[in-house]
Amino acid sequence: MIINFSIENFGSIKNEQTLSFEAENSPRLAEHYITQKGNLRLLKLGMIYGANATGKTTILKALGFLRELVTEPKERKTDELEFTPFLFSPDTLQKPTVFRLAFVWNDIKYEYEVQFDKEAVLQEKLDFYHPHKASVYRRETDRVNRLTRINFGSKIRQDAASKKILEGNTLWNNTVPGGFLKTNIDFKELAEVTDFFNNFLLSPVFAHTDLTGFVTSRIHKGEIPKKHVVDILQKADFHISDIVVKEKEADFPEELKNVLEHHFGASHKLKEKSKISSLDLEFIHQVRGENYALPFAAESQGTHRYYGFAGLLAFLLHGGRFLPIDELENSLHPDLFLHFILAFLTNSENSQLLATTHNREILNEKDIFRYDAIRFTDKKKDCKTELYSLADFDSSVIRNTTNILNTYKSGKLGGVPKTGDLYLNFQ
Repeated sequence: MIINFSIENFGSIKNEQTLSFEAENSPRLAEHYITQKGNLRLLKLGMIYGANATGKTTILKALGFLRELVTEPKERKTDELEFTPFLFSPDTLQKPTVFRLAFVWNDIKYEYEVQFDKEAVLQEKLDFYHPHKASVYRRETDRVNRLTRINFGSKIRQDAASKKILEGNTLWNNTVPGGFLKTNIDFKELAEVTDFFNNFLLSPVFAHTDLTGFVTSRIHKGEIPKKHVVDILQKADFHISDIVVKEKEADFPEELKNVLEHHFGASHKLKEKSKISSLDLEFIHQVRGENYALPFAAESQGTHRYYGFAGLLAFLLHGGRFLPIDELENSLHPDLFLHFILAFLTNSENSQLLATTHNREILNEKDIFRYDAIRFTDKKKDCKTELYSLADFDSSVIRNTTNILNTYKSGKLGGVPKTGDLYLNFQ
């Protein structure tokens, strides 16, 4: 599980901002919100509020970029890292971007740091606690010769030949875990770390993300239990009694083969294919004791969206995972938004959910949220993002009797747009 994640010089984030999942000492709702990992009390949920363009999505993109940096290493030295540093300051363009991630995986705590620019990974380090803090490796990059140098910690039991191979396969624009993924060696610590990035830290879900294909394919493969998705949909009042996924084949058009070959260099096997397969999705609705099959395309946009979320929820509950979701309330009724959050908190054990949202109604329900689970982003005058928690405010702003929703709407907590008057001067 993630302990904390720090970002510096990425998108709208200039100075280091830290997203922490370490719970405050409060016992409030602990049985639903907190998972104990050794001596760590980790939150299962984080929700980020803020006006548009204050950096909420940037935090999710940073997590996604870090995952990609590890799991999808560049194949050539000349491939640039595609990201944007903070642009509203002359000095940040010359400074590296820095990510720091602390997490627990298979009962071991890891601390990972990577510094990079568009050309290369400049510095990198990985520590672990087993049980005391020790170095796994330190990495430096020779910018002149575009070479990676790795120094391994004294507790790392690895033969010299394997270390040399790993160093050679870690291009100057690769992370060391990324280099490991391209190397045929046995390295326990790096295997654990890459497993965390591949299988626990999921790619962010945005409003345009195709959840239907993701969920349907995993139901078809048995990776998401269909009955769990149906149960979630039924309890959300969608009157869906079953899901039918059918695989069908169709002729593979020659025109499509030619396009794939021209633009993507289609493989020989693909060019030999005469058929392509796809998945058809139907929902079974039970009305007055009769079953009716409705094609997925005939369902409402809200049903489409919640089917995707129901699949994600089943996926999260089926194993430990971290999922960032942007604009969770998109196409959802406020009651469904709340139902999704509470269903996750009630049933999850080792998963974590990070969601950005504009849904303010939950702030009026003190009996269902913890202060340390609520975060805000605000944009300062120099356009840099500031991230902070509701738990950071002292009693001069927040008391036991304070109406959090009204306080947020009034602007006292920040994270709201500072609009001007309604008169527009078009002259």
